[in-house]
Amino acid sequence: MQNKRTHSFITLGEAMAMFVAKTPGQLANIEEFHRSLAGAEVNVAIGMARLGFEASYISKVGKDSFGQFIRKAISKENIRTAWISESTNHATGFMLKSNVTDGSDPKVEYFRKNSAASTLSATDIDENLFKTGTHLHLTGISIAVSSTMREATKHALNLAKEQGCSVSFDTNLRPTLWPDEATMIANINEFAFASDIVLPGIEEGKILAGSDQPEVIADFYLQHGVKTVIVKLGSKGAFFKTNTGESGTVAGFPVEKVVDTVGAGDSFAVGVISALLDGKAMEQAARRGNLLGSLTVQVRGDSEGLPTRAHLSTLEKAV
Repeated sequence: MQNKRTHSFITLGEAMAMFVAKTPGQLANIEEFHRSLAGAEVNVAIGMARLGFEASYISKVGKDSFGQFIRKAISKENIRTAWISESTNHATGFMLKSNVTDGSDPKVEYFRKNSAASTLSATDIDENLFKTGTHLHLTGISIAVSSTMREATKHALNLAKEQGCSVSFDTNLRPTLWPDEATMIANINEFAFASDIVLPGIEEGKILAGSDQPEVIADFYLQHGVKTVIVKLGSKGAFFKTNTGESGTVAGFPVEKVVDTVGAGDSFAVGVISALLDGKAMEQAARRGNLLGSLTVQVRGDSEGLPTRAHLSTLEKAV
């Protein structure tokens, strides 16, 4: 994972405007919302940028207020926006999110069908970006949004591999975006098999690898050429295994109160990727992933709990 080039991080996906209910209750009854930024891949880009990595985000937005908001929000996080293109015929997607107080998963409603991002295509990908890149992060969401975004994601993956960039893939299953489960499994695993690092959740492993045993899930992907698999175990932590035979379970960090679980997996990815680019051992990478995931579930919002490099250093010294 160490690279002589300046460590730069690239990801691709759909960023959306997110409206979070200010009070608990059914979304239909909520009068006031707080606007923020959402999107699994952009969450990871935010986390990497806050840790000091040069982060680039590839996407497409509409020529509308939501698109302007997304550009500004991403730019404020010191993420490079030069690769966010604009559609004049399609609107930017957005979502509504309920306010929960008991630690349960919030209700989320998406308004993203035929969005600007869904028209992202291979022709929108600048191959020059990958000539100076170090790491590409992809998720199962991007390849589910549309066939054109799937082709764009595949093109980015191929460019990254041609240039020697390492590639991570978070399976991030979204069954409602796929026509059927068989199609979802086939496509997700195709991208996973082509990646260096795969980050499935334990429940996702049941669907994709046919087992809820972490080591069986890991072996499934290792047998298909993946170098490293880290299975997310929720509050129990994570299990990792590499193609060199290194393996282990790293305990999670206890949390006094879970506020919002959304975004925890993205924060986990930030922890793992950043640690490996920092030259840390696999066990340390999984530990940092657990730490960042624990921070995210304690706050409301997908990326609000992600630390700066200075904050992370303080936290890692304390635990």
